[in-house]
Amino acid sequence: MTELAFADGARRVLEVGTGSGYQTAVLCAIAAEVYSVERIEPLLRTARRCLQELNFRNFRLQHSDGSHGWAQYAPFDAIVVTAAAADVPAGLVEQLARAGGW
Repeated sequence: MTELAFADGARRVLEVGTGSGYQTAVLCAIAAEVYSVERIEPLLRTARRCLQELNFRNFRLQHSDGSHGWAQYAPFDAIVVTAAAADVPAGLVEQLARAGGW
């Protein structure tokens, strides 16, 4: 997913499903700006602590349902979904800077 997300030089990335923060850290090492949403608050708190301890500063985390994305900071060059979903939520597609970011 990460390789595909950055194939066209993505700089602003939305991650859906912060989890432990591992993928978020990978994204922070590559992207200029990383926005990540997580619906399980204890996971989000742990991820924030880990990312800060790793001295990453180019991220924002939000506790919310990832299927809504994060419209306040859209558009994104790429969206990486690290959570399970039966379908691609339309709201995420609308937040891509260009339609081809699959």
